[in-house]
Amino acid sequence: MTTSRHLGTVHVDHTFTVPLDHNRPDDQQIQVYAREIQATGQAGRDLPWLLFLGGGPGAASPRPFGGEGWINRALRDYRVLMLDQRGTGRSTPVDRRLLAQIRDPGAQADYLSHFRADAIVRDAEIIRRTLIGDRPWSVLGQSFGGLCTITYLSFAPHGLAQAFITGGLPGVCATADEVYRALYPTVTLKNTEHYDRFPGDVDQARAVARYLHDHRVILPSGRPLTVKTFQALGNMLGGTDGSLRLHYLLEDPFTGGTEPSEAFLYQVERELADVAGGPLYYLLHEATYAQGMAATRWSAQRIRDEFPAFDAEAALGSGAPILFTGEMIYPWMFDTDPVLQPFRPAAHLIAERPAWPALYDIDRLRNNTVPVAAAIYHDDMYLDRGLSLSTAQIIHGLKPWLTDEYQHDGLRTSNGAVLEHLLALINEHP
Repeated sequence: MTTSRHLGTVHVDHTFTVPLDHNRPDDQQIQVYAREIQATGQAGRDLPWLLFLGGGPGAASPRPFGGEGWINRALRDYRVLMLDQRGTGRSTPVDRRLLAQIRDPGAQADYLSHFRADAIVRDAEIIRRTLIGDRPWSVLGQSFGGLCTITYLSFAPHGLAQAFITGGLPGVCATADEVYRALYPTVTLKNTEHYDRFPGDVDQARAVARYLHDHRVILPSGRPLTVKTFQALGNMLGGTDGSLRLHYLLEDPFTGGTEPSEAFLYQVERELADVAGGPLYYLLHEATYAQGMAATRWSAQRIRDEFPAFDAEAALGSGAPILFTGEMIYPWMFDTDPVLQPFRPAAHLIAERPAWPALYDIDRLRNNTVPVAAAIYHDDMYLDRGLSLSTAQIIHGLKPWLTDEYQHDGLRTSNGAVLEHLLALINEHP
């Protein structure tokens, strides 16, 4: 273990060895990293633990720089453990080097099938028992971490003292098709709100899309900037400052010329790269909604066809606004992105995988005894409000907080207020 100090906090690095396949514990092993954080004034005290499960799938735990409001609030009552979920960050990575070790696409798909929420929860249980034995700990799940938290409540509730969920209450009975069928209208609404706020962006976005339609444009990474790739920038519209960032990106994309400027292309590259830390996000995104059901079969692409307003070519012909897409993964991404292209065969096999293990135990959730509080954001672009509220009715004792004050990133942007509210919900009398 390595210990360091930073701005009133003490950090301790932990690395744990866990099975790749928990059903075969004596076979291949991987490493999982976690960062323990305590307030300097609390160091040495036997405070309860709070496990933080972050967004994704496939994103490392946030790196604290100091001053994060929710962390400061948590450290008053807990020692916080920031988990790099398997395959991310300082844990054994999933990247292109994996392809050199596993050359067969079928074997790659089998390997990647072990990186969903069910395996993450079983990792967490090994870590809990290693650190504190039989004592339960609390968990805070943000976004995809919330999905993992519901899996935790389903299969290892004995390990939990409390559960907090922020923007991550999934439709536990919904198929991938139902998820995307619910989300596309919200993405449409986010586009409408953006263009109402910045009406000049309608023409700016159309001008960029028209240029990309008529010309081949290459981003600094070597990735083609197509109209569909341009539309994928809409993923930022679900964050607190996302609409403003998109507006600034569109302010003058042709600065000093008749083709997209270098500054514009570099900024597009940064925004696209910020979506995820690696290929795992793209490879398993739809699989996060799959359990014991038929293959997802590129659900986001199929359901998109039910919403013709997202057809950019038709919009260019009709004069309609270009609609940006949201947190949807499409098969063409594995054709155009140099980072993803080597994973294309495995990605298609994952999309056609006929069955997946269950992620949720509905009967156990109906009989839940762990105190749970969940923030549900009114116009969350990433998790449908209706599906979240349905799940809130299923989980016994869950205390929901429906709010329009924050966006999906409210935990990060609220200076601790979101976590404070959930703590109050947990601690109030029934």
